[in-house]
Amino acid sequence: MGNKNDLTIAYSEVYEILCFMEQKYVDMIPKKLLDLFYEEKDRDYKIHINPNIPLTEQNLQKKTLALLAMLNLHYWCESETEKQELLKLYADNDKKKEEELREKYNPDNLFKKKEINKSIESEESTALIEYKEENFFKKVLNKIMSLFRKR
Repeated sequence: MGNKNDLTIAYSEVYEILCFMEQKYVDMIPKKLLDLFYEEKDRDYKIHINPNIPLTEQNLQKKTLALLAMLNLHYWCESETEKQELLKLYADNDKKKEEELREKYNPDNLFKKKEINKSIESEESTALIEYKEENFFKKVLNKIMSLFRKR
């Protein structure tokens, strides 16, 4: 899962982001979970969230983005339809990642000689994966950012 420090930093970032949100959205999160973010956050980590800049441009950790996506799914979705659409988006993203990993690490291809062109295609494929992941997180974060704008 990564080291504990990464998680405590993610808790710090999530807690800070929640401080900028409308109280009604914070109130939707169980107190026990809010207490966890507060108690387990890294007290030495200095975070600077600017509410005027989109979250996608604030260099947040992937774990922070995952936690925000989880909060969005479990506590901020306004309808079951919205929740199902989000679950479908998550599942599609997982499926795409799984297929790309399967293709990249296919045992039939592991021992074949690779040509330079294939190496270049592999690098382009990796860039494409990162771009898709950004789009996925961008959609989730845009939804969360819309909660800021309702303030």
